[in-house]
Amino acid sequence: MKKWFHDYGLAARMILTMFLLAAVYLFFLAVLSAYGGVGTYGLIMFAGFFLLIQFFLSDRLVLWSMGGRIVSEQEEPRLHETVSRLCAIADLPKPKIAIVESSVPNAFATGRSKGSAVVAVTTSLRQRLSQAELEAVLAHELSHVKNRDVLVITIASFFSTIASFLVQNMLFFGMGGDRDRRGAGAAIIIWVVSLIVWIVSYLLIMALSRYREFAADRGSAMITGNPSHLASALMTISGVMERVPSRDLREIEKMNAFFIIPAISGDSIMNLFSTHPTVEARIRALEEMERRMEI
Repeated sequence: MKKWFHDYGLAARMILTMFLLAAVYLFFLAVLSAYGGVGTYGLIMFAGFFLLIQFFLSDRLVLWSMGGRIVSEQEEPRLHETVSRLCAIADLPKPKIAIVESSVPNAFATGRSKGSAVVAVTTSLRQRLSQAELEAVLAHELSHVKNRDVLVITIASFFSTIASFLVQNMLFFGMGGDRDRRGAGAAIIIWVVSLIVWIVSYLLIMALSRYREFAADRGSAMITGNPSHLASALMTISGVMERVPSRDLREIEKMNAFFIIPAISGDSIMNLFSTHPTVEARIRALEEMERRMEI
């Protein structure tokens, strides 16, 4: 077991992000209550119900959306042995392990706590990476579990998803049929506020997500003792990603905040507002870490 570096910068950012998001969402609920024709208590109960579902079932929901399946030690003995060894080094309980059938080389971690975590890898990732590179990627995902940032991203994404849904559908539902002008005006107000909430939420999540990727990269280097293995894995994944069909990338873009490298199609607006720092910046940070470790 290695002594873990507690990233207080990450902890402070998670607390600040949750505080700011809570303020934004309270404002969002107040507007929905005032103009949406739904009582405050009804909205709170609705939001609380689905938030609890996401909190307790987040790992299953993420796996379901990705088409992943949990694999046993008998099915994947080498993968289980690798994760067990890395967990012993990181002082973590062993998470469940999942495989996702996908042409996109990627990995992610999900779950509300260390005890309920799931680490998943795609079939393409396993085919493309060497054993050392795969260990570095798995250590990166275990670092997310160790840092407890997976739960924060999961909760933070919840209301952003609702706001996104309203932005895409509110005008259609709010102005259809025989709605009067007052109803149409309320729908427009809710749509505008939903758009603002969606943008602000996304920017806050994006800022936290970028920092937590650097933190998980550092964690991977600490666990494996070799930052160059993760740097090599990042270069391999990003190089393969460029050759993946755009249709395959678009199908999983909604999960980008969880991935080690975002699945970005060439014509996607996510190129401008990525949840991750650039691969070049991450590799530079890993190279600097390796130089310090050699001193």
